[in-house]
Amino acid sequence: MAKQAPSTWLTAWIGLISNFILTALKIIVGVLFNSTALLADGIHNGGDVIASIATLGSMKVASLPADKDHPYGHGKAEDIGTVVVAIVLGFAGVYLIYESVHALFLAPHQATIWSLGAALVSLIWKQILYSYTISVGRKMRSKSLMATAYDHLADVWASLAAVVGIGVAWIGQLFSIPFTEYGDPFAGIVVSLLILKVAFEMGNKAIQVLMESSVSDEVKQGYQTIICSLPQVKRIDRLRAREHGNYILIDIRISIPGTLTIQEGHDITRYIRDTIMETYPDVEEVLIHLNPWYAEDQQPPDKSVPPSKENEGS
Repeated sequence: MAKQAPSTWLTAWIGLISNFILTALKIIVGVLFNSTALLADGIHNGGDVIASIATLGSMKVASLPADKDHPYGHGKAEDIGTVVVAIVLGFAGVYLIYESVHALFLAPHQATIWSLGAALVSLIWKQILYSYTISVGRKMRSKSLMATAYDHLADVWASLAAVVGIGVAWIGQLFSIPFTEYGDPFAGIVVSLLILKVAFEMGNKAIQVLMESSVSDEVKQGYQTIICSLPQVKRIDRLRAREHGNYILIDIRISIPGTLTIQEGHDITRYIRDTIMETYPDVEEVLIHLNPWYAEDQQPPDKSVPPSKENEGS
């Protein structure tokens, strides 16, 4: 539940400021030169400004320490921010499809070198932003930055469609090639579908975390290997692990020989916990419950304390 690193905040602020600048650039050039693709892409970038603000807000909340009302921390705030970004992307994708289809039934506007230049600037700028943000997001394991990076990637596709569409129309005007003026809206439709795909995958993963879904079987198998490496562990009765924002919480119930002392049981749990957390840096907490185990030819001692209902079926 550590605070966000300075590089994480810097990356988020760079994304927000860049989106402000690109939104203004695309809308102004799109209006001045009647570029439907550039104007639609500019409005799409306006949605990215909202997404960037949501990223900063969710990172701020997620960095708060655990408290009485949130004993497991505020890590899920980043998943909520990811859902917001996915929703913004979804609306942007639907809007771009509408604009692209609508443009097919309108008289095409003249393509200009200025519109093409603005689209190229956006394409290069967003590609640099995507590469930088995805690198920092993976290094810091920040889901908010990862969502922002994929938002930048969707912008790369949208800008690429604008470059191709405007470029084809511009070349078509120079050489009088028929139907090239409709390259822009057709490219816009394809890219819009890709944006919707990214929005669905991003939102679905974040919602699964918010719904307390388990980690993958492959990851759990790694935990099991560590647990079973101790000969004192006779059985794994239960193993549960779930994502909580940027970290993972694990709940383990194992059986060890009932003849071991409390100190020996404590040492076993400490070894399992420390080894898992050293092997998997994204694990924040490991809770381990011990059950007594006896061989078939052994009998458990008489119990002076009746078992609780919770442990009777263990």
